[in-house]
Amino acid sequence: MNNYKLIFETIPSSIIILIPVLLITGPFLSDLGISIVAILFIINSFRNDLSKYFRNIFFKLFLIFCIGLIISSLLSNNILISLKNSFFYFRFGIFSLSFWYLIDKNSKILIYLFYSIAACFFSLVIDGYFQYFVGKNLFGVEIYREFRVSSFFGPELILGSYLSRFFPILFALFIFLDQQFKFKSKLLLSFVTLIFILTEGLILLSGERLALFFMNLSAIFIILMIKEYRIYRLWTYITSLILIVLLLFSFPVTKQRIIDQTINDFTGKNSDIGKIYIFSKTHDGLYQSGIKIFLDNKFFGVGPRQFRNECKKYRVSEFSCDTHPHNTYIELLSEAGIFSFLMVIGLFISIIYLCMKQFVYKFNKNKKIYFNDIQLCLLSAIIISLWPFSPSGSFFNNWMSIVYYFPVGIFLWQNSINEKMFKNK
Repeated sequence: MNNYKLIFETIPSSIIILIPVLLITGPFLSDLGISIVAILFIINSFRNDLSKYFRNIFFKLFLIFCIGLIISSLLSNNILISLKNSFFYFRFGIFSLSFWYLIDKNSKILIYLFYSIAACFFSLVIDGYFQYFVGKNLFGVEIYREFRVSSFFGPELILGSYLSRFFPILFALFIFLDQQFKFKSKLLLSFVTLIFILTEGLILLSGERLALFFMNLSAIFIILMIKEYRIYRLWTYITSLILIVLLLFSFPVTKQRIIDQTINDFTGKNSDIGKIYIFSKTHDGLYQSGIKIFLDNKFFGVGPRQFRNECKKYRVSEFSCDTHPHNTYIELLSEAGIFSFLMVIGLFISIIYLCMKQFVYKFNKNKKIYFNDIQLCLLSAIIISLWPFSPSGSFFNNWMSIVYYFPVGIFLWQNSINEKMFKNK
């Protein structure tokens, strides 16, 4: 193996395959990994003509978005702190381009990536269920408040978020493998199917209501939109719903967290009886302060990751200040301004619009199909990341950003294949 292939193909490919594992360890190693991949791709782009990967609408809009973030940071009250988050934000988009390039060079990376994610899911399923029923995981980490499974994530209660966001990606890779090689081994197919079903049950046991919502949202979207694997996904989803119902009836503490507490949060039963809140009293206060910040800083916001500092000036209640406003679009409005907000919401609306057109057109064989089954699964992962009508993690959080941009590279690769096929017809 020559040094060029080792440095610019083998090493970044290996890192990408390990990203699902590194994300379980936390943000540091995973962020270091995608940064190395992005840097190597930039160097490789100067050495060779890789300009075709930069000449697409995704990267052009992404570059404009990054410039907007930098301007926002330069106008903030804490320039250096804000710039630390915005100046190198471009690494996430470059990572997606690099991922696309590496799949072009060797699509077998997707095979290894499938097994990497499947291994992570298998390990989390075994450890997660063990933690729930025994009270401690395999490494002795105790369950949180008797009903919040976290497995290897420990005190970070993001097990459900990880599973729900990577599940559509895993299913997309499952379709890719089956299209390429067919699952000739019934044992392997049964193993993968069992992982799918148990994963959705584990999301419930994580106690993460948003993750459970996203799991159902992506499942319904995939079942409605895909063509070849609809029946398979439908019966695995129904089976998982049966498992979820059994778990809810068998374990009252889980039902109390998922159902009873959700109703109480909306209605203010535990605080202001009769008052309706947006998700909860805490979220309601954060959203109000976020909107107030935006109204005073409409064009470029107060700077990425600066909500935590500025919200102190806009308190509407004891719950109106935190590290971020817990909604992607209110965070964009308050921290990055109207232009960044419009770009992201515009992307979300465009995706929904094209998917709706395809849903209608699929009943007419003469109409254009925009996305294949693999792309639709990846789009479901992107949609839940951009979903506006729910609480969310920080848009500028490094761990979340890696998860957001991870499916984009595979999608761009599939899109380039579709364009080539269309031109050759």
